Amino acid sequence: MKIIDKYIIKRYLITFGVMLLLFAPIGIIIDISEKVHKMIQQDVPFSEIAFYYLNFIVYFANFLFPIFLFLATIWFTSKLANNTEIVAILSSGISFNRFLRPYFIGALIISLFAFVMGFFVVPKANKNYLDFWYKYLKNVEIRETNNVFREINPGEFIYSSGINTESNTAFNFTFEKFKGNKLEYKLSASRIKFNEKDTTFTMWDYKKRIVGEFGDKIIQESKKDTVFSFDLDDLTPVMYVAETLSPVQLYNFIKKERARGNKFINMYEVQLYRKFAIPISAFILTLIAVSVASRKKRGGMGINLAIGIFFGFTYVFFDKIFLNLAEKNDISPIAANLIPNIVFLFIGLYLLNRAKQ
Repeated sequence: MKIIDKYIIKRYLITFGVMLLLFAPIGIIIDISEKVHKMIQQDVPFSEIAFYYLNFIVYFANFLFPIFLFLATIWFTSKLANNTEIVAILSSGISFNRFLRPYFIGALIISLFAFVMGFFVVPKANKNYLDFWYKYLKNVEIRETNNVFREINPGEFIYSSGINTESNTAFNFTFEKFKGNKLEYKLSASRIKFNEKDTTFTMWDYKKRIVGEFGDKIIQESKKDTVFSFDLDDLTPVMYVAETLSPVQLYNFIKKERARGNKFINMYEVQLYRKFAIPISAFILTLIAVSVASRKKRGGMGINLAIGIFFGFTYVFFDKIFLNLAEKNDISPIAANLIPNIVFLFIGLYLLNRAKQ
């Protein structure tokens, strides 16, 4: 059986790699056809375009990793079934559960590879890909800009009603300093501008109220330059930052942002749990693919591929629905990542039971 195990694992990994090599150029061609006119308009240097598509391949492969794995398993298992190799293996007295072992070993190898990539390669590739996208293709930087309220340090809170990211200006700004539950002082300004050259802030209609034991002291100036312990990224955090961090970095980022009162915590947590849910989905989709494709059908591989594509895209559809619900605070981020996997695990077990018969 060790020879058969090595044979199946080898075919599993090679077919998955071939799927990536086949679909990556297709994805690049489609992307180029959609964006080439914008790149020409923006006069994007060729070196940046080439670097963008290197990152695009990583982003594309990571995003569609479950589909590629699923189709690869369907494809080569169908070939085994059509060549009656599976019949020969099971006729030798090997159980179907034992037959599944090399598939799960292959899924484990690919999952570990995907997890390592998620720590060291994917976050950086995502950042480069998204930075290029918003710089040249969207011409905007996606940031939280309305009604920003954050705790930047213990006992220090900032608020602004709106932010113009092009001019680095915030409106109706306030800064409050607490000691325990007691307010020490409060700064306010109708407008505050971040000066990138010297990392200072300029405030207009400046007002400072210092809370005293026997009365408050109020200081007012029409314009004032000052330095704060925060910068523009604290005032206007990038929305897609969760996709550019490794799991450990994202976990620490979420802890910090929760203390700051960030309203997008659910969005960040969805991305954190997703980094663990995707490798787990490799085992579930492998179970479904083998159960569907292990029986020789009259229609050949075409029928198996059709069934496989149906299940694969149904999984992606459910996955996206629950992730969107979690981002809108309708369900918890953990549930959003667990429910699709649990549902398809039961589907896989049902199909496995049918395949054994």
